[in-house]
Amino acid sequence: MAELISFFHLDFMRQALLASFLAAIACGIIGSLVVVNRMVFLAGGIAHAAYGGVGLSLFFRLPMLPVVTSFSVLCALLLGIITFRRQHHADALVSALWSIGMALGALLVSLTPGYQSDLMGYLFGSILTILPSDIMVMFILDGVLLIWIWWFYREIMAVSYDLEYARVLGIPATLIYYLILVLTSVAIILLMRFVGLVLVLAMLSIPSYLAEHWSGSLKTMMFLSSVFSFVFMVLGLWISYELNLPAGPVMIIVSGVSFSVVEVTRYMALRKKS
Repeated sequence: MAELISFFHLDFMRQALLASFLAAIACGIIGSLVVVNRMVFLAGGIAHAAYGGVGLSLFFRLPMLPVVTSFSVLCALLLGIITFRRQHHADALVSALWSIGMALGALLVSLTPGYQSDLMGYLFGSILTILPSDIMVMFILDGVLLIWIWWFYREIMAVSYDLEYARVLGIPATLIYYLILVLTSVAIILLMRFVGLVLVLAMLSIPSYLAEHWSGSLKTMMFLSSVFSFVFMVLGLWISYELNLPAGPVMIIVSGVSFSVVEVTRYMALRKKS
């Protein structure tokens, strides 16, 4: 315990801890919406297609955040239109956009002259090098998400659990569905700096999936998911520091191990009852 406390006396670790806290709030809210709306595959498509935006930014030497965010939002809206109008072929179309985005990004990165030293950071994140500006942007995103959830909680819950019933109630279900997709794409891009595009899907889905089993409402699920996300991030940070390993992948492994332990325990409990 003393080692854990001394670990947080380091300046860059305190900054990483604050970043983890803010990222956990976004992961808890967006991750819960992704899980209850059965959008995990869709979110994976958005996350990987965003690599095309990384390639565009590097190739044309444009600012990374606005380019990747705009590209990702466009992909999210396109995926939303696809899933609404071509539901029977949605999986194939999402897979196609996923692959095209990754291929475009890989092609443009290979055509960009010079060594791209930041590329691994975009793919796997680097929470220990988070800047104060990144923390401020994440703080703003959390504020927007919390206000949005507080103001439209009833409508969001109706759309998340029964889209057709929400339409019957006169709720603008399509608009809220697209807003969920847009906010998911924005959250993915901002979380890119923390755990990277490749790993962000795990941070959105695993804590929320675990929280779903102990939650009686969407609100509780978001809260528990944020708590789980924060615990996984802090444990990941500590282990990565002690073993001199990259923080992003270690956080995901901690999440994965926790998920496996919970699932095995639940399976054994069910076997014992039957």
